[in-house]
Amino acid sequence: MQQTIRKLRESSQGKTNDMAEEVKLFRTWSSPYALRIVWALQLKGIQYETVLEDVFEKSELVRRYNPVHKKVPVLLHDGRPIAESLIILEYIDETWKQHPLLPQDPYARAMARFWAQFGDDKVIKSIWTAFLSEGKEQEAALAEASEHLQKLEEELIGKKFFGGDNIGYVDIALGWLANLIRVFEEILSLKVVDCERFPLLFAWLKEFSDAPVIKDCWPPHDKLISKFIALRQLHHEKSSST
Repeated sequence: MQQTIRKLRESSQGKTNDMAEEVKLFRTWSSPYALRIVWALQLKGIQYETVLEDVFEKSELVRRYNPVHKKVPVLLHDGRPIAESLIILEYIDETWKQHPLLPQDPYARAMARFWAQFGDDKVIKSIWTAFLSEGKEQEAALAEASEHLQKLEEELIGKKFFGGDNIGYVDIALGWLANLIRVFEEILSLKVVDCERFPLLFAWLKEFSDAPVIKDCWPPHDKLISKFIALRQLHHEKSSST
């Protein structure tokens, strides 16, 4: 497939770059990992250029800037590429000091990194397995996902956000929950996060989603529904043919 790149100039709210810096974000329209970078740049008021990549075939630039994984997101800052979303988040936080994402205390910083990694290693994988599977396999995956979500529920005790009173590193890392959970629930016709079992997490999902800097960046819901229905059908077709 011929790769198509569409460049959009996106002006962030609030503060702009102190100097004329080149800041480019290579991403796809629906990547939850790339959304982390969008939110971080917006929260910090950094002007940047978006380079939208083809979902199925990444450009030569992405393969050059991220030769190991050959995927998005990639942040290009003054000609220097940074790959992997959680690493990019830390780079952004260390480069632009306004609206800190990570706490100053070393222990709190370590715990923030732990919960962000927990989300990628445990939560995403179990929920994705539940979304793609059926029957007993889906039941097992949902049970595992509930265990992981309970850990997040406990981490929110006494907090508005995982970062405290303001959106921080862990909130951004787990922000995909506030969007894709609704998409998966709609497609599967079941509840993964409800206010009875996970009242704090349920409240966080709404609080995070309603923050202007977050909700203004969501991909179109209808397009996400269509995309993930197609992905689920493709997975089932491949499974049945093997």
